[in-house]
Amino acid sequence: MDAFYASVEQRDNPALRGRPIAVGHAGERGVVATASYEARRFGVRSAISSQRAAKLCPELVFVEPRFDVYKEVSAQMHEIFHEYTDLVEPISLDEAFLDVTVNKPNIPLAITIAREIKEKIRMRLNLTASAGISYNKFLAKIASDQRKPDGVCTIHPSQALEFIAALKVEKFWGVGPATAAKMHTYGLFTGLDIRQADPQFLERRFGKMGAVYQAFSNGIDHREVQPTRVRKSVGCEETFHYDLQLPSPDFPSALSTELEEALHSLAAYLLRRLQRANFQGTTLTLKAKYTDFTIQSRSQPAPPAPYTEAALVEGARQLLPRLTASLPVRLLGLSISNPTTPEEPLPADLPRQLIIDFDTEY
Repeated sequence: MDAFYASVEQRDNPALRGRPIAVGHAGERGVVATASYEARRFGVRSAISSQRAAKLCPELVFVEPRFDVYKEVSAQMHEIFHEYTDLVEPISLDEAFLDVTVNKPNIPLAITIAREIKEKIRMRLNLTASAGISYNKFLAKIASDQRKPDGVCTIHPSQALEFIAALKVEKFWGVGPATAAKMHTYGLFTGLDIRQADPQFLERRFGKMGAVYQAFSNGIDHREVQPTRVRKSVGCEETFHYDLQLPSPDFPSALSTELEEALHSLAAYLLRRLQRANFQGTTLTLKAKYTDFTIQSRSQPAPPAPYTEAALVEGARQLLPRLTASLPVRLLGLSISNPTTPEEPLPADLPRQLIIDFDTEY
């Protein structure tokens, strides 16, 4: 979907149409969840602070998120998808892979299906979507971003290697800013650079992902569209109204009242989500986002189930001294991962994404 949250807000409120808007809290600690295309022209993007967004675009209008509405629209979107195939793999609330190799209407061309889905989304939901078409998930995902908004892009097998050769490494699946910067230090800037690199060199520098990146650079991605997924983790996070100072390395057990309260709040929230998801895992992770927006996380074995708030708090307290940055923190997160028991199977007609919790803190 194109600027999903913002587009829904502009659809439902005519006064917002054509105006630069950001979905998120406008306060000092706010973060932009999604920006409309009118706002993006000023450099406003998701995940930047609301204060920075307001400086970039003084005319920016902030809108509080309505996740219940976004979930409802997502469900309606999935109903359209399932008119064509049941092989639908959600990757976010507004994005999914569809395998239409064999499809319900027996339409021979994927581009015809993409255009029909886009038109149904426009007619039924009064929203626009962009589609990417190719022979694997890596290329389809890249194609979907090529002609936004309201576009369709096909990467044909005969064009794939040439297309990937010129593709910046930042566009590769699994390559974030840190990995891209690391690649640049080794002279890897494009797909062609990765394709021509020594495989052993890539493995030494990037571990198992080195082979994955090189496979992508050759247009190879054998991952199938998976209509259901096993939950890998359950977590929560909280952005504080003001920065909290971590304990001194000399006195790691000396927690401030505010930090103590934050750990109890996180543990209680995580416990509710674990119980609701009937989830058990083997790893407890504490994440911190500092005032410079850098992130650190530290993990250790999770307390034994059944979990208690006290046990989760104690685990978080043990992880705190392992956070090594000296800056105050603006956000803490707590999660349990590496499941010990599989999730219960979902009904065949229920889109997987509707089960996932979308608790978002700003």
